[in-house]
Amino acid sequence: MTKNTDFPKATYRLDPYRSYKFRLKWDGKYVAGISKVSALSRSTKTVTHRSGGDPSLPRRMPRQSEYTAITLERGVTHDPAFERWANKVWDYHNSPADNQQGGTGNKDVSIKDFRKNIILEVYNEAGQKVMAYNIYRCWPSEFEALPELDANGNAVAISLLKLENEGWEKDTSFPEPSGPSDIEPLS
Repeated sequence: MTKNTDFPKATYRLDPYRSYKFRLKWDGKYVAGISKVSALSRSTKTVTHRSGGDPSLPRRMPRQSEYTAITLERGVTHDPAFERWANKVWDYHNSPADNQQGGTGNKDVSIKDFRKNIILEVYNEAGQKVMAYNIYRCWPSEFEALPELDANGNAVAISLLKLENEGWEKDTSFPEPSGPSDIEPLS
């Protein structure tokens, strides 16, 4: 008798995938230096109700689902990708006070294209893509250009971008890799 499993190719794999091999893509390009991505998380609220003729046990039904904001972290560099995107939502030079005083404002601020779809790819130890998630209609709600600076510390300066999103789904368009073998030479 054959055993039917949900993962027929992964029958040899006992270990779960690691959380340290990933890449993030937006606007068709990989974003350099991402060192940390918060969890993809969704929660669904519940409605509790009870009919008059039911026993004293309440019933529960699903209500609205919410997707938690995603936080991206990377070391501070000269790459302006985080700041450019954050400036599309709001920038000091485009504030109402600046415009009232005859300021020209910042042309980077855009209500037209401040939302982006992004792709989070996860890789196995051999560097093969094993899964990807499409994250929809993201926009920056928080941007930290520089962390707290400490002359007595020795930590890496980390920049932070917090993205609100309207949902995500797993991309199932590519098959699970079979993995490298001891018998096959690696090139």
